[in-house]
Amino acid sequence: MEKYLCGMDNYCNLHVMYGKMINICYMTYEWRIFMKTDIEIAQETVMEPIQNVAAQLDISADDLELYGKYKAKLTDELWDCVKDKPDGKLILVTAINPTPAGEGKTTTTVGLGQAFAKLGKKAVIALREPSLGPCFGIKGGAAGGGYAQVVPMEDLNLHFTGDFHAITSANNLLAAMLDNHIKQGNALRIDTNQIVWKRCMDMNDRVLRNIVVGLGRPVDGVVREDHFIISVASEIMAILCLADNMKDLKERLGRIIVAYNYDGEPVFAKDLQAVGSMAALLKDAIKPNIIQTVEHTPALVHGGPFANIAHGCNSVRATKTGLKIADYCITEAGFGADLGAEKFMDIKCRMAGLKPDVVVLVATIRALKYNGGVVKADLVNENMDALKKGIVNLEKHIENLQRYGVPVVVTLNSFYTDTEAETAWVKQFCEERNCEFAISKVFTDGGEGGIELAKKVIKSIETKESHFKPLYDDEASLKEKIETVAREIYGADGVSYAPAALKQLEKIEDMGFGNLPVCMAKTQYSLSDDPELLGRPEGFTLQVREVYVSAGAGFVVVLTGAVMTMPGLPKHPAAFDIDVNEDGKITGLF
Repeated sequence: MEKYLCGMDNYCNLHVMYGKMINICYMTYEWRIFMKTDIEIAQETVMEPIQNVAAQLDISADDLELYGKYKAKLTDELWDCVKDKPDGKLILVTAINPTPAGEGKTTTTVGLGQAFAKLGKKAVIALREPSLGPCFGIKGGAAGGGYAQVVPMEDLNLHFTGDFHAITSANNLLAAMLDNHIKQGNALRIDTNQIVWKRCMDMNDRVLRNIVVGLGRPVDGVVREDHFIISVASEIMAILCLADNMKDLKERLGRIIVAYNYDGEPVFAKDLQAVGSMAALLKDAIKPNIIQTVEHTPALVHGGPFANIAHGCNSVRATKTGLKIADYCITEAGFGADLGAEKFMDIKCRMAGLKPDVVVLVATIRALKYNGGVVKADLVNENMDALKKGIVNLEKHIENLQRYGVPVVVTLNSFYTDTEAETAWVKQFCEERNCEFAISKVFTDGGEGGIELAKKVIKSIETKESHFKPLYDDEASLKEKIETVAREIYGADGVSYAPAALKQLEKIEDMGFGNLPVCMAKTQYSLSDDPELLGRPEGFTLQVREVYVSAGAGFVVVLTGAVMTMPGLPKHPAAFDIDVNEDGKITGLF
C-alpha cells in the first residue's frame, strides 16, 4: 500500500485523520499518520475553469481578466455593477498566538467557505497572497492545508498573477528615482542622512538588511547607507491593500514620505514626480484575483501584508467586492488575534467602513497545552492540568475580541490526539464566556468537516447582534493609542519608549499625523513583545524602540521588541526540499 507521510515536523497543522486516512502505525510511543501531502492533494484536484467558478457568484466571463484556465482578475467594471448592492455578512477568522504545535487559521477559513457551500449558502472566501520568502524559508505557503485548500496551490505560493512583483517594482522604482534625484543635483535638498524609504524584495535575505549603496565611481551614485525590507512589509503593499480605487491609490502613493530635507521637512513621492509611473506598474495588481478551493468554492486572494510587521489583512477591494457578490464573505487576518484581528478592526475596518458580523477564533488543544508548558514531543498525551493552565491564552483573545462588540465563535481545529475530556472541558470553558463552540475537521474532511462550525457561525449571526466599535478614537494622541493597545489587547502594565521613539512621536504629531491609527509591529508568538512569554503574560512593560509614519498607507508604524522587517532563512530552509521535474511538476511546497 502506498503511504504518504503527513509531514508532522513540516506542517503547521497536524490534524485528525478520519475518512481519508491511509494508514496508521504506532512507533516510538507516538501515533504516526500517513496521508497525502498538501501539494499532492492539490495536484490531484480536477479544477473547474475559472469562468465556471465565477458563475457561482453571478460573475460573467466579460468581468474576468484571465491568467490561464484557473486564475483571473476581476475587472473594474464588475465593481461598478455591484457597488450599490447590499452587503452580505462579514465573517473574520483569526486565531490564538501561533505555536510550533499548529493552529490552522487559513485551513479553517477555506474549510468554512466550503462548508457554507455544502449548506447551499452563497459564500466567498477572501484571503491574502503568500510571500516567496516564507515559502522558501520556514513558514510555508498560505493556501490552507489538506482538503481545505485553494488551488492552483503551486501558482499561488510562487508567482501567482505577479502582484508582488509589481509591488516590488513600484517600491524600487521610487528608490531609484530618489537616488537619481540626489545624483542629478538634489534640487529638493534631501538630507542623505534622513532618507527613510527602503528598497525591498520578496525573499528572505538577512544580508540585505543593512547595506551601502553608490560605491564605485562618481557616476555610480552618492554613497550612503541603505536597507532592504521584505516586500510584504513595504508601504506599497499596505497602500495597495487599503486603496479603494486607482484615484485613491495615486493619492496615497503621492503621500509617501521618502526622506526629509536639510530643514527637517518631509519630502514626498509626489515631489519626485514618481506617482504616475508607480501607478502604471500597479494598474493590474490593484485588481482582486479569483481562484477556487479544492471543492470549487470561489476564493478572492489579493494582497499579503504580514500581520507582525504590517496590517496583516487582504485588500479592501477584495473584501468589499466579496460582500457585494455573496451573502457571506469569509476573510482572515494574519497571525494571532492580538495582531491581525486588532489591525483588521482598528485599521482596515476604520478606513474602509467595514463592520464584522462575527469572529471565528481558531485554537488547538495541542497549542493550548504548549502554552501550558508542555514540550512539543509530549503534546500527544492527555494533560488536563497543562490545558487548564494554557487556556488563558485563548481566554485573553476571547476577551480582546469581545471588547470590539463582535460575537465570537471558538473552533477547535481537531487533531487525532485530542481526547474527549480535553475537548469537553474547552467547550464548557468557551460557552461559559458566551461563545459558540464547534469542532473543525476540515483538514481531513473538507467542507463536510466544517458544517458544524458553519452552523454555529450562522446561528451567531442570526441571534447575536454585532456592535462593532474600534478600540480607540481618532482624536486620541499617538501615545494614548499605543498604550491603549498595549494595555487592553496585550495585557501590559505600561509602555516604555526609547528616546529616539519619543522624538519620532513628537515629530509625527507636529507634522499633522497624530490622528492616524497605529500599526503595532510585534512578535506573533506572544501576547507580549517577548516571544518566550507564553500563555497570558502579566506585569510586563511593552518596549517601543522606533516609530515612523506610513503617510500613504494612513497609519503610524510602532516597532516593539526585536521584530525585523527583513527575515532570514533558517538553517534548513524549505528551499532544500522544493524541486520540479522534467514535466514541470513541482514537489516540496507546503
